[in-house]
Amino acid sequence: MIMTSFALYKCFKRGYTVYIPRKEFNMELNTAIEKYYKLQAKLAAYGHAMSLIYYDGSTTAPKDTAANRGRALSVLSEESYLLSTGKETVELLEFLDDHKKELSEKDARSVYLALKDIREMQKIPMDEYIEYQEVLVEADDVWHRAKEENNFAMFFPCLVKIFDFEKRFARYCAPDMHPYNYCLNKYEDGLTMEKCDKFFAALKSRIVPLIKKIGEKEQIDDSCIYGSFPASEQESFGLALMDVMGIDKGHCGLATTEHPFTTSLGSHHDVRITTNYKEDNFASSMFSVIHEGGHALYDMNSADELAYTNLDGGVSMGIHESQSRFYENLLGRSREFAEYIFPTVKKCFPSLEKYTAEDFYRAINKVEPSLIRVEADEVTYALHVMIRYELEKAVMNGDITVLDLPREWNRLYKEYLGVDVPSDKDGVLQDSHWSGGAIGYFPSYALGSAYGAQFLKKMRETVDVEKCLETGDFAPINEWNKENIWKHGCRYTPAELLDRILGEPFDPYVFTDYLEKKYGEIYGL
Repeated sequence: MIMTSFALYKCFKRGYTVYIPRKEFNMELNTAIEKYYKLQAKLAAYGHAMSLIYYDGSTTAPKDTAANRGRALSVLSEESYLLSTGKETVELLEFLDDHKKELSEKDARSVYLALKDIREMQKIPMDEYIEYQEVLVEADDVWHRAKEENNFAMFFPCLVKIFDFEKRFARYCAPDMHPYNYCLNKYEDGLTMEKCDKFFAALKSRIVPLIKKIGEKEQIDDSCIYGSFPASEQESFGLALMDVMGIDKGHCGLATTEHPFTTSLGSHHDVRITTNYKEDNFASSMFSVIHEGGHALYDMNSADELAYTNLDGGVSMGIHESQSRFYENLLGRSREFAEYIFPTVKKCFPSLEKYTAEDFYRAINKVEPSLIRVEADEVTYALHVMIRYELEKAVMNGDITVLDLPREWNRLYKEYLGVDVPSDKDGVLQDSHWSGGAIGYFPSYALGSAYGAQFLKKMRETVDVEKCLETGDFAPINEWNKENIWKHGCRYTPAELLDRILGEPFDPYVFTDYLEKKYGEIYGL
């Protein structure tokens, strides 16, 4: 999970507006570019401070200090907002945009992204934006209580408002685009329902039969990952995993929090990852460290020339998830890596001495349909995401109402996963995304898995991946990712980056082929 901190609410609340009419702006082009990058560096400094405050609040801050942090964030976010959308900044950006043919590819892309954000803000009426922020604040609190009390009716009024606002903002910002396409595009530039439908249909056609075949086989014994594993021992293991992955701990820290995330503090030179320790299951933290480590490697390896600019870091949630799930699943759950890392596992957790690397490999690849997305295995995970996509699309299309969501959720879980949903707490209320207005976010998870599988196929043309995993030498793998993905930051759209990397169309069946081969061998299909 990637976490960023950016607040506009206070700025809109106090009546600021970002609409600046285009006017004459006299400046030499080179001077304007220099001024623009000084502005970017200053905004990155504000971002560093705000991200650090958020990180502190999520990790080590005393529990009763939220109000103090909120006050500091309010001041910093207001100053950052005014700096990024003020009259002088908009005039500077429009001047550079008028001369975009004279700019380098990098500079033109940076200016385009900055102007795109500002112009979108201009289209949303200030009073409606303020009201939406108030709805989201209320929705977050209500969702927590509704989940705890297993009461969808409590959350229902907030969720109706959230979907209504998303539709309304889509009409303001992209009147010629389907509202749900607008939502999808926010998280994965260029993503549409048509593309998602084809993608998920491909996954469904192969994954559902695979799950059925696995279900007919004797289930794997995964008892070796359960027991008593003190948090201190898990932390030592997590730090060892970071070393194996090639994560520079001089620029990346590991901390604990309730919900694991990765955040960059101002630039790729300072990245933090977090995990959560379940003392009865060390694999939970193991794979959250590897997952967040994949995010961190991406963020830490943007080209230095992109530091302190809006091109620093990952280009989209789909590409970002491709890296986290690449390391977590394609590498971290591979047989070669399981055999390599198991001696370290036993050293950190002596109670596992009686088990073999094969026991460990099979345990971490157990496939079992379940209720909870974040605990799902590699095979069934995409179906959890598909269900959420289909429900969001149906509401945005008007095919169902928000009131229908619990019933439709339960129906799809039974149809796709063969699982009966016992309560809304374990069903429609399990994720926080909708309470935060993140409509259109979920497909990024499944896309990331599929992107990663095709990246691995391409990587194998020049890198002996299996040998790297057998020896614990991640350097060739990391170098390939750096040259092909990481160093480019946001210089290209997701589609452009995929074309550059693959040299062929994106093919979701590469991912399903991988699943069928791997789990066919594990389960003897």
